Amino acid sequence: MGYDIVQQQFGTPSLFQILVGAAMVVVAWFCFSGLYILQPNSSYVLTLFGQYAGTDRSEGPRWALPFYRRRPLSLRARNLNTPTLKVNDRRGNPIEIGAAIVWRVQDTAQAVFEVDSFENYVSVQAEAALRHLASLYNYDEGDEGDEGDAKAVTLRGNIDDVAHALQRELQARFAPAGVEAVDAKLTHLAYAPEIAQVMLRRQQAEAIISARQKIVQGAVSMVEEALHSLSNRGIVDLDTERKAALVSNLLVVLCSDRETQPIINTGSSTAGH
Repeated sequence: MGYDIVQQQFGTPSLFQILVGAAMVVVAWFCFSGLYILQPNSSYVLTLFGQYAGTDRSEGPRWALPFYRRRPLSLRARNLNTPTLKVNDRRGNPIEIGAAIVWRVQDTAQAVFEVDSFENYVSVQAEAALRHLASLYNYDEGDEGDEGDAKAVTLRGNIDDVAHALQRELQARFAPAGVEAVDAKLTHLAYAPEIAQVMLRRQQAEAIISARQKIVQGAVSMVEEALHSLSNRGIVDLDTERKAALVSNLLVVLCSDRETQPIINTGSSTAGH
């Protein structure tokens, strides 16, 4: 009964009305399905029937033909902490090294179409670059192979130079994927456990030798000054043998790592009969 009343008021829809209604639905779908919103530092890679059509980087509400396939791609900076790698330095010493890398997508077309997965590509190339970097430098100063060059770059002594070299190599490796290496820093650097104790003892020995060299240089200067003062003031007239004895005693006192015990010479005495 109710359906009959509605049918009497509005009548049966004609074929034209049905087609118009269907067309309006299609137009509404066509308009709203092409709408999307872009956040800051975000993009959409657009393809049309398998062909690259461009990248939309504009912020805010956007619209494109529904026939375009849209793939979202972040342009924000990302961090990559490489796992601690066990590698060999320039002299073949086993060391452990790790790095923190900041990177971002620069060329969206290359990132999407040139490599299968640019995230995996970045991870693998970062590890390869870090291994290659470690093989170019000695771990520390004094390692054999420096050839006496005091300005030789080492992993431990030239952190900034090594970081810049790592960033340059990463940039060269990331370029085919359209990725930019923003920054790179070493986060872990140590000798491998199997040689850590040996290298520690060697570093301690080098420190002791360096300290001894400075002590000897200072002692020689003090002895020279003492002899010069005695000679100028005329306090005592020393021949060559006594100068040698004085120099020997002073060097023993100044360079010894133990407390010295003074010996007072009271001269020789003979008992009279």
